[in-house]
This record gives sequence, structure tokens and C-alpha cells, in this order.
Amino acid sequence: MSRFRVLFKSTAVRLSALYILLFAICAATLVFYVTAMSERLLTGQIRDAVRQEVEQVQRAYDTGGMNLLLRTMERRARQPGANLYIIAGPSGDILAGNVASVQPGVFEEVGWTSAPFAYQRYTDGGGVERRHKAIANIFVLDNGLRILVGRDLGDPERFRLLVRQALMVALAIMGLGAIIIWFGIGRNALKRIDRMSDASKKIMAGDLSQRLPVGGSGDEFDRLSMSLNTMLERIEKLNEGLRQVSDNIAHDLKTPLTRLRNKAADALDMTDGDTRRVALEGIISESDQLIRTFNALLMISRVEAGSVAAEMSPVELSAIVADSAELYEPAAEEAGLGLSANVEPGIEVQGNRELIGQAIFNLLDNAIKYSSDTEGAGEVSLKLARRPDGICLSVADHGPGVPADRRDDVVKRFVRLDESRSKPGTGLGLSLVEAVMELHNGRLELSDTNPDKPEQRGLTVSMIFPAKAA
Repeated sequence: MSRFRVLFKSTAVRLSALYILLFAICAATLVFYVTAMSERLLTGQIRDAVRQEVEQVQRAYDTGGMNLLLRTMERRARQPGANLYIIAGPSGDILAGNVASVQPGVFEEVGWTSAPFAYQRYTDGGGVERRHKAIANIFVLDNGLRILVGRDLGDPERFRLLVRQALMVALAIMGLGAIIIWFGIGRNALKRIDRMSDASKKIMAGDLSQRLPVGGSGDEFDRLSMSLNTMLERIEKLNEGLRQVSDNIAHDLKTPLTRLRNKAADALDMTDGDTRRVALEGIISESDQLIRTFNALLMISRVEAGSVAAEMSPVELSAIVADSAELYEPAAEEAGLGLSANVEPGIEVQGNRELIGQAIFNLLDNAIKYSSDTEGAGEVSLKLARRPDGICLSVADHGPGVPADRRDDVVKRFVRLDESRSKPGTGLGLSLVEAVMELHNGRLELSDTNPDKPEQRGLTVSMIFPAKAA
């Protein structure tokens, strides 16, 4: 019983019930309208037929007098399906005709009867109620006799009853079918909602890997489930990133904080001013590195949360890449590397200039840092060009590269292949680049620069932007 109460609370069931009610009202109104119009049409035809009969009877009286009138009425009265023909005296007593009796007061009118009247046929028998109805036209002769020419209303009445019976049967069948369909639709909708509720309960219990069921029909339930599943995937990814950041902060920042604390303690024990100054400068340097780490984390969080999405505008990517290459050329030369830039002019994308520039700086910084210690590393290449699948901005180096099985790891926060942490850095550079690309509806691709040279495999990082006309 409780399930039925839940079923009746369903929006789908309520809408179905409302539809059935409105459809029934419209159907009943239409059928009654058609019935009334048909009955009116038949009544009009009957009146026309009676009017013609009256004209013929009057013509017979005018032509041949009473004798021809009687013969004409007698002949017509004997025909199958004949009209009603009555000759009555001035007081309304029936003198002749094919009707046994009529409703009292009928002959008091002249012309069309104001309403259908009851009459009795000779074939009805003495004890039969007057259940026949008719309409008639009454006219008075010169001698005071009253002539009634009428027509039985049985055909319109039978038509009306037939239509109404058909209507009741049709509405009953339609109502029964509608109720069955109604319950079927309601139960199916309720089952789908129950499955969604079960999945939601598991998600609320902490299992973010659960997804709302998608039936594959493409209806509103499927569209809602797909939208919510996309949102859940986003939430799961953000939560995973949050857990990863928490773990990595605990592990990766504990060491520099401990080192910072030890340096501060050592500085307290130093008596020599110059030595203490050097120690304090080292503490400041360590503090700056920690600040940069937290700034990078905040930037990644800001990008992943989409809080900078409103700052997107058309930007000339070609100019950003060219400026970045010019800015980093001295740093590459200082590291003993060359920096070449192959930039296709006039390329624009919809994006955030600051974030794109920061992503390029991170890639160039990584390429120079990891190529500087590799013998014969040559140069770092920066390239921007259009491709069939979008706009590709790539930074290629000839350093040690990244093994194929570790490429998914290096884009995670604080992950560094340099386990000894001998090189400066936070392990957040590629994480920020990936977040920037997701914000711009693009993707990040990592590949070998020199697949045939294991010692100088190198790494090519490509930022693929959605294609946009220049």
C-alpha cells in the first residue's frame, strides 16, 4: 500500500492522470457536440420533409377539396415509414388518421409544435404507455378542421442513444487502458528513480565511484543521469586530487620544513655575524621555495575549480609563444642549450593569457632544467602549428626523457622522477599545465623526442587546443 502512495506522489503518474482527465473531458465534449449537431441536422431534415408534406396536402385541398385531401392523406398514411397524418375537429377530437391518440393540448397550437409531443400508435395496444415522440405542423382548414402532419423522432433519438452508448463503451475501454498504462508508466518511472536513489545513497555513504544508471533510451532520466555522472566524475577527481595533495604535502613539505627549522636553530647558535647572515639568507631562500610551492598549489586549485573561466577571452597564442621563447632564450644559453622557436603566425585561441603563459614557462623551465645535465642535449625546441585535431603547442628537449609507464604519474602533484630531489622544483609544473589544458577544453600529450636514442630519449610535451579560426 505504501508503494502505491509513493506511486501516486510521482510526477509522471500525476501528469498521466491529468492527461487522462483532460483527454476524457475533451473526448466527451467532442462526442456530445457531434451528437447534438447530428441530431439538429436530422431534425432539420425532418422539418423540411414535413413542410413539403404540408404543402402537398394543402395543394390537394386547394385543388380537389376535402375528398382529394382525404384520399391523399390516406394514401400517404399507408406507405411504409409514413409520417403522422391526423384530421381533428375544432375541439381537438381525432376524426381520422394513422395515430390512435396524441398528448393533450397538441391541437391547441397552430403551426409547428413548440416541443416534441407524445403519441400512441394503433399497433401499441391499449395498455402501452405513450413512449413515442414526434414533431408536427398543424394548420386549420376553412371549415375549422385541424390537419396535423408530423414525423416520429425515433431515428434521431435512436441515433443519440447509439452514439452515447458507443461513447460510454469507448470511454470505459479507454479509461481501463489508460489506468493500466498509467500504472505501467508510473511503476517504470518509480523503478528508475529507485535505482537512482540507491546509487545516490551509496555515493552519499562515501563511494564516489558509483554512478547513476543510464538506460540508453536517451530520455530525460538518461540526460539527468549523464549530467550528474559527469559532475560525480569531476567531484571524484577533485577529491582524489585533494587526498593526493594532502598526502604529498605531508611527505614532500615535511623535509623542507624540518630543514628550515634546523637552519633557524643553527642560526641562533651562531656568534659570527657573517655566518649568521648566510644562514638567514638560506632560510629566506627555503621560505621562498615553500611560498612558491603553495602559490602553485593555489593556482592549480583555482584552475581546477574553474574560478578563472570567466576571464577567458580571445588571445593571440602566436604572440604568447614568441614572447615566451624570447624571455627564456638567455636562460637556455646560460645552461649551454639552444632555444629554437617555430611559430605559425596569426593563431588565436579562446583562453586565459596569464595561465597559458604560465604553462609555457613551466614547460620551458622543465626542458632547460632536465636537459642541462645531459651531454649533447643540443637545444630545446618550441613549436606552434595547426593540426587536423586542433592547435598544437609543443616543447621538445633531448634530455633523459620520461619512461612510457611513468607518464601518467609525472602529471600528478609532487611526483618527481628525481627521487633524490637533487634538482630544484616542486613537482607541480606538469600538474598545472594539465589543469590549464582541462580549463581550455584541450589535452596534454607526452611523447619521446628521440625514440631511437635511449640515452637522449628526450621528452616532447604537447598542449593541444581546440581548433579556432584565426
